[in-house]
Amino acid sequence: MKHQVLSDIYTKARTASRTIYFPDAEDIRTIQAAHHITEQGLATPVLIGNKQNICSIIDAQCLEYSPLIIDPATSELTPHYTEILFELRKKKNLSYQAANELIAQPLYWAGIALHNGDCDGCVAGSLSSTGDVLRAALHTVGLAQGVKTVSSWFLMLFDDKVYGYADCGVVPYPTSEQLADIAFSTVDNFHKVTAMQSRVAFLSFSTYGSARHESVEKVQEAYRIFSAMHPDIIADGELQFDAAIVPAIAQRKAPNSPIAGEANIFIFPNLDAGNIAYKMSERLGGAQAIGPLIQGLHKPYCDLSRGCSVQDIIDVSAITVLMSV
Repeated sequence: MKHQVLSDIYTKARTASRTIYFPDAEDIRTIQAAHHITEQGLATPVLIGNKQNICSIIDAQCLEYSPLIIDPATSELTPHYTEILFELRKKKNLSYQAANELIAQPLYWAGIALHNGDCDGCVAGSLSSTGDVLRAALHTVGLAQGVKTVSSWFLMLFDDKVYGYADCGVVPYPTSEQLADIAFSTVDNFHKVTAMQSRVAFLSFSTYGSARHESVEKVQEAYRIFSAMHPDIIADGELQFDAAIVPAIAQRKAPNSPIAGEANIFIFPNLDAGNIAYKMSERLGGAQAIGPLIQGLHKPYCDLSRGCSVQDIIDVSAITVLMSV
């Protein structure tokens, strides 16, 4: 049975009427996901890639599906997109010839389309590595205003609770400033996707100075930076996990905490902690983990695990729609 929050996400995605480009289109999973997205009315999916190869895959699988396909090799927009990419990157010493070669790649073609407002979001990663997806996104879409850090978050669906976890997939050892950036991006996207009020916990092995260590100080500074920049967002730190999520323990360990043991967004001090936590929540806690969802970009260009399922692609696509709103 689909989680109620995920059902709500699907409903809102249908209402949003967005167009999503899929640059890893020469993949049967992406094609099947696009088919389901079309049937369910979640978005208008467009496959970006070699049209002949994509059609051959569809024929080989005997799919009764005629997708929208754009082939960068034949699109009349390609020369225009080359010019845009060249203008964006020439100060970084990108030559026109190099821009022309990059725009022939679906990841970059789709990214410039997103930059140019010709689609609302991109979803890739079933074939491409995270590094390749992020490079294409940064070189085309760029960073969100006021944000200096590209990171990721997970939407974690438990039977009766919904949480945001960050960062669990991109930044190995974030600085205090980066943790504050990660928290702000997560709050923004968590609200877009769930419409819930955020209650942010900056996690550590210490609560309110119960331990002294440079890693604790880093989290304390992250919370100070965040709260100074965003005083209207409910947040606290540094907190141990139990003080962030159990009201009775919060009352003992952090009696004046504004989140009072009811956090719904967890900001992890490093990638080790975040990655381990989401996998434990998934494998031992029975949570459905949707992500990593790339954030910090000017427009949503989401990455997938190369081991993703068709359903994973559909879910991430629906969330990408809401992140674009």
